[in-house]
Amino acid sequence: MSKNLPGWCNLILKRVVIDFKCITNHTLKHNIMHELGILIPILISLGFFACVFGLRYLKNKETMAMIQNGMDPGLNAQQPYPYQTLKWGLFLMGLGIGLFLAYILDNTMLNFSGRSNDSEPIYFSLLAIFGGLGLFVSYLIEKKETADKK
Repeated sequence: MSKNLPGWCNLILKRVVIDFKCITNHTLKHNIMHELGILIPILISLGFFACVFGLRYLKNKETMAMIQNGMDPGLNAQQPYPYQTLKWGLFLMGLGIGLFLAYILDNTMLNFSGRSNDSEPIYFSLLAIFGGLGLFVSYLIEKKETADKK
């Protein structure tokens, strides 16, 4: 059929075929990427399950080896940390105060010019400052308590 057509028409037919192949290839790639996107949550869930199962299996194997060697596995257990709750509580309180203060500053003092696009760094900096302040207060309380016990 293309032998009967003029040369410029033959070029147009080739261009249409090439464009159709590109569109079909793009649609095929899009469908493959969409199908792979569905697999991501499944693979993440399986990986998480495998990690938890593997850690539990290794811990059980370690305990059994200790029993076989005549050791007491209860001696290897973690000792409780008396100030761990205090440390986490003060840290999270510091983060909350920093977030609240950043919100107040963002909506009152830093919003004079009407632009609020440049206010993200203040959130991160105040979270870090007040979180660190909470940990520092926790350290001071622990230090005072241990000094009073001695």
